[in-house]
Amino acid sequence: MGCCQSSFLKPSSLRVKKASGDVSARRCGKRSNRNNRHRVNNEGVGNGRGWHFSTVPDLAEFSAAALREATNNFSVNAVVSVCSDQTPNVVYRGCLKGDMRQIAVKKFSKSTWPDPKQFAAEARDIGKMRHVRLVNLIGYCCDGDERLLVSEYMPNDTLTKHLFHWEKQTMEWAMRLRVALCVAEALEYCRQSGRTLYHDLNAYRVLFDENGNPRLSCFGWMKNSKDGKNFSTNLAYTPPEYLRDGTLIPESVIFSFGTFLLDIVSGKHVPPSHAVDTIQKQNLPLFIDSHLEGNYPDEEAATVFELASKCLENNPKDRPEIKDIISVLATLQHKINVPSYEMLGISKLENQEREPESSLLYDACHLMDLTALHQILEAADYDDDVTCELSFQQWSQQIKDVWNTRQQGDSAFRNKDFQSSIEKYTQFIETGILISPTVYARRSICHLFCDQSDAALRDAMQAQCVYPNWPTALYLQAVALAKLNMLEDSATMLKEAKILEDKRLIN
Repeated sequence: MGCCQSSFLKPSSLRVKKASGDVSARRCGKRSNRNNRHRVNNEGVGNGRGWHFSTVPDLAEFSAAALREATNNFSVNAVVSVCSDQTPNVVYRGCLKGDMRQIAVKKFSKSTWPDPKQFAAEARDIGKMRHVRLVNLIGYCCDGDERLLVSEYMPNDTLTKHLFHWEKQTMEWAMRLRVALCVAEALEYCRQSGRTLYHDLNAYRVLFDENGNPRLSCFGWMKNSKDGKNFSTNLAYTPPEYLRDGTLIPESVIFSFGTFLLDIVSGKHVPPSHAVDTIQKQNLPLFIDSHLEGNYPDEEAATVFELASKCLENNPKDRPEIKDIISVLATLQHKINVPSYEMLGISKLENQEREPESSLLYDACHLMDLTALHQILEAADYDDDVTCELSFQQWSQQIKDVWNTRQQGDSAFRNKDFQSSIEKYTQFIETGILISPTVYARRSICHLFCDQSDAALRDAMQAQCVYPNWPTALYLQAVALAKLNMLEDSATMLKEAKILEDKRLIN
């Protein structure tokens, strides 16, 4: 779901077994709807909110042979990351045969995941997530003794390198705050998706894509051991509740985010207890990364440290929620329109495939922006889409009242009185005299605003049955499916709607 997207093609030469399901709600047809062309700013902050559908492929199961070939038999030259002895796994860079796109392959030991079914189930669950702030999982392998995860490859290294081991320039303050916000947004999206535990959040888990935008690795949702108790190799950074009873809770992730904020501010690994002691002695300037050379607002540094301190509270109940963290960090953003690659001092890598520009309607559905969808449908004309089932004599006798009912529904729709709009549109539809896909579409939006996603999906499907080849109907189905947490089906529907819309615009 997203802005900085990779465009993978599944090579037919690979032995790949598709793991995602088919769309459960079948469609009847479609109709065109021409919109102004619009381009979303892909570089700035704030585009990570809501649900995002990206062009990464559906999760697939790969054969061990295919991944050995992709990584040159797991060559030492392909290694991009090695974890500690406590969690023995390695990440390799690879390239799928028949595809110029690169991948990252994480190799676990069999002892970590002895049960292949458990490993596959965990991978499939993680693979449902698609977001612009994530390094998305695109496949897995539990062939024989192999336990492998396959994700998008990020070409611009980890936050660890840019923050601690930089060669050309230190990371500027505005970029540090952008990284913090993007990671928080990724955690919030995954919390909404039911993935509340992220294992060992740290600077190694944040990578930069071809545009220099930060992404949170999907590998952090995969437990490092079958019992999930393997958390950190350094007890100084471990949540206190884990030290007490060896268990992790959602608030443990907030504690880890606090240590992550300390790293960003200080430019070094500082144990939380030491950091708190330092600041309590009113030595905040000594704590801030000296390589910034004072190029940061003092009040913002104090705000970030105060936020980190709250995240590090010993009592988990005293820690803030991730949505509250996002609210604070969002107010601190600078240089919103400056691309990330410029602030990192790196060159932008052009995508090998450029996506066609997206329409306003696509962008609204892409971002799950109901307000924008409402504005689009409010501005759209009916375009003579009403069909009448009556003779002229019947029309002259009954049509006026029915037409007035629809106008009353439209008036309520414009005033965002969605419950009244539903009632009037329902009266219009139930007469059976006039049939309008636009009414079904507008009532679908009203149902979405009223948290009636099932009804919204039914109306969107009915709109498509009335008028085939209408992308709007598919777009609304995609939003309704996402609201029903059917993310794979929703992503498929969104792609189909965009393909149909692009064809209509070309023709």
